[in-house]
Amino acid sequence: MRETFHRILHKRYTVLMGLLWAMMLACGTSQRENKNVFRYNQPEGIPTLDPAFAKNQAIIWAVHQIYNTLVEPDPIIGIKPSLAKDWTISSDRLTYTFHLRGDVFFHDHEVFAGGKGRRMTAHDIVYSFRRVMDPATASPGAWIFNDKVDPQKGFQAINDTTFQLQLLKPFNPILGILSMQYCSIVPHEVVEKYGKDFRKHPCGTGPFQFHFWEEGQALVLHRFPNYFERDSVGARLPYLDAVQVSFVDSRGTEFLLFMQKQLDFMNDIESSFKDEVLSKSGELKDEWKGKIVLDKSFYLNIEYFGIVVDPENPMVRNSPLKDVKIRQAINYAIDREKMMMYLRNNIGKPATSGCLPMGLPSFDSVTVKGYHYHPQKAQQLLTEAAYPNGKGMPGIKLVSIPLYADMASFVANQLEEVGIKVQVEIIQKSSLIEQASKVQVPFFRASWIADYPDAESFLAVFYSKNPAPPNYTRFSNPQFDALYEKALQETNDSLRYEEYKAMDRIVIANAPVVPLFYDEVIHFLQPNVKGMVNNSLNILELRTVKLLPK
Repeated sequence: MRETFHRILHKRYTVLMGLLWAMMLACGTSQRENKNVFRYNQPEGIPTLDPAFAKNQAIIWAVHQIYNTLVEPDPIIGIKPSLAKDWTISSDRLTYTFHLRGDVFFHDHEVFAGGKGRRMTAHDIVYSFRRVMDPATASPGAWIFNDKVDPQKGFQAINDTTFQLQLLKPFNPILGILSMQYCSIVPHEVVEKYGKDFRKHPCGTGPFQFHFWEEGQALVLHRFPNYFERDSVGARLPYLDAVQVSFVDSRGTEFLLFMQKQLDFMNDIESSFKDEVLSKSGELKDEWKGKIVLDKSFYLNIEYFGIVVDPENPMVRNSPLKDVKIRQAINYAIDREKMMMYLRNNIGKPATSGCLPMGLPSFDSVTVKGYHYHPQKAQQLLTEAAYPNGKGMPGIKLVSIPLYADMASFVANQLEEVGIKVQVEIIQKSSLIEQASKVQVPFFRASWIADYPDAESFLAVFYSKNPAPPNYTRFSNPQFDALYEKALQETNDSLRYEEYKAMDRIVIANAPVVPLFYDEVIHFLQPNVKGMVNNSLNILELRTVKLLPK
């Protein structure tokens, strides 16, 4: 008989208490004495606090607390000012002139005169952007400016409060690029003092400043008292005194810590606890209402299975997946609604309307028709491809990762029902990324999270001139490429969105991917956490968070 959730909690209580004491000692803080310390766990760990290396969510969340960018995403998928008060764009869309705030200071540090953080200027922006592009930095974010900006002529400080960006050619999503954490502003003095060790000695202009980091144990950030932003009544942000990050690598243990109120926040939930806490409709079960808070919103992420479609690739030439009818049949054979209910507790939405995720203004379920569950249509397509009921069709291999093993098995079983034989292979995520980057796996699990709030971030995955990554499927279509290039220069948003939709329809028709679901941000909060605002990029925003007395 399966153990109850509460019995599991009881059995692990002793282990948890020992772990909690270790965490408190490592951080040098006492939960009882610090009512304004916001605590969250980062199971993946944080390898660096240098924004030039902010390539995953774990790093981005921490970096976002310490640094600012010129502009930043707003909660409604737009771009709003941050270090820049405002900006102008030349008529040819090549020159962007940013007027900076004059009240922004770097965190206090011994390298500055008197140990007090100096004022940030346009020269710091030039330095930060050139540093990302510099091959000596070896930033994984160098691509954001490649072929868009000349590293020497493209970034100019007109004066201390005016920064100018000169593009080589129009690129409308550039403001979104500038909102990425790679574009965080750093002081050259601190970078030069520490060199590569800047990764563990961060200094920025953000709401929280670095205090303590014992890698693998805990990270502590303190409130920056000289932070420039204020709330609507003039009170200086942030409200929290500190942020404490732990690094417990077990998601199950993380959830138990949350239930013991040792964490204030949790992103998503360990799969073995989903059914204990959430209904099949994705809501809190009655017994948890009032004890914890569930917060959900759109997430600009799509989960899918990719199919390599490069006809020059030997494994494509010898695979039934080279036939578009087979790829379409696979898409029709999957009951995404059933999959989401049983495997995801309806966290997210079935991807039945194209490859652009819900939440983008160019998402359109009316004019972009995706694939709905239609096994009869799947079998018809198999017959047209000369494999009636799958007879004579060679088996195909689907490569996935442990986290999505159940989804891969579900899809394989669904495909078996229409006659498509699938072997599922589970490998570690790092291995799959490496093999997909080398175009060595014909059918594979993948996902794409928006780098910035614009559909171009997703459509670039299918542009033929892009390598793998991001074009892991090696999709190539002249009509798509022409629309993509035209959209990059389109200044009218409505026209550009129509071009995005047309590109989405081309991808769906050619089926180089099997869209599975449009993701959702799902956060669990303690009831005393107030003021947290979700956003479609799932960036942890703590500037306006308050902890009320328990």
